[in-house]
Amino acid sequence: MIRQIRNKVEITAALSLIWETFLQFEAPDYSDEGVKSFREFIENEDIVASLEFWGAYENDELRGVIATNENRKHICCFFVKSKYHRQGIGRKLWECVLNNSNHPVYTVNSSPYAVPVYHKLGFIDMDSEQLSDGIRFTPMKFERYRDNGIQN
Repeated sequence: MIRQIRNKVEITAALSLIWETFLQFEAPDYSDEGVKSFREFIENEDIVASLEFWGAYENDELRGVIATNENRKHICCFFVKSKYHRQGIGRKLWECVLNNSNHPVYTVNSSPYAVPVYHKLGFIDMDSEQLSDGIRFTPMKFERYRDNGIQN
């Protein structure tokens, strides 16, 4: 079941999932500066308060999280626990964002690890890989009305 995460306890659990999954899959591609920058991002209370979180739950277990800002136009965090990869959880989280907004374009700064995942979801690269504060990312976008395999 996909549902919005609103209370502090659930947001703390979501941030824990994000951090643990980041360390497993993203951190190996980043410098110490990049890991520190990401940690500071998810620990910044003002930033976290500005995000909208959605979680994928099964039997009350949080299995995946997507967090957006800018009125659901930009994906800030998108993580699924490793043991639940390749089960459609990420796609369901993404479709939940699409179904709960009507923007024509969505953006993300994808980590190197996640670029193929975003391509499968219909995102395209807007530029080559960038580096900022030690964080490697590829700017990507999803255009709702482009033929990208998502019907909405």
